[in-house]
Amino acid sequence: MPDRDLDHLLGDLGRVLRAVDGDERRAFGKAICEARAVYLAGAGRSGLVARAFAMRLVHLGLRVHVAGDVTAPAIGAGDLLIAVSGSGHTESVLLLARRAIAAGARLALVTGAVFAPLTQAASLRILLPPTMPSAGAAAAGAGALGGPDVHALLQPMRTLFEQASLLLLDLVVLDLMAERGASAAEMERRHSNLE
Repeated sequence: MPDRDLDHLLGDLGRVLRAVDGDERRAFGKAICEARAVYLAGAGRSGLVARAFAMRLVHLGLRVHVAGDVTAPAIGAGDLLIAVSGSGHTESVLLLARRAIAAGARLALVTGAVFAPLTQAASLRILLPPTMPSAGAAAAGAGALGGPDVHALLQPMRTLFEQASLLLLDLVVLDLMAERGASAAEMERRHSNLE
């Protein structure tokens, strides 16, 4: 018996990921490769996505820190802060972004918000199409960026953004593996042995 909810969920994810601008994705990977160190920030479930991406970047052999962790050193010129925020308005993430920019770092953003304080502050971004019903999405037109009809979404709140962000950043990892000639076996060797 077909699972309509599963088909709907996978269809929404596919439409969101196919709508991502390839140039934005490539610029994101290039900025990661050029950074002296990469810092990750996010709150709530988006923060978990940011942490998962941080782990894969460590596996790639990059200097990576999670903003706010007690072991994260000072950020500065040549560094890159990557923020994950569906709304682009998360106060704690916006505060970190402003501090990073003031210290001379670049801000990269994964977001679903075209017009938001984090989007305006970012020097580069990956924009996901609207992934939840909102007045702004309705005014812009449902699916205006090529994503699913935001009024017909199955999942609540920003669930689709969080899932799509995780998969999108996994695609960036694949891009970086190819760019750096990194193998899965090499990455596995860098995986924590203190778990």
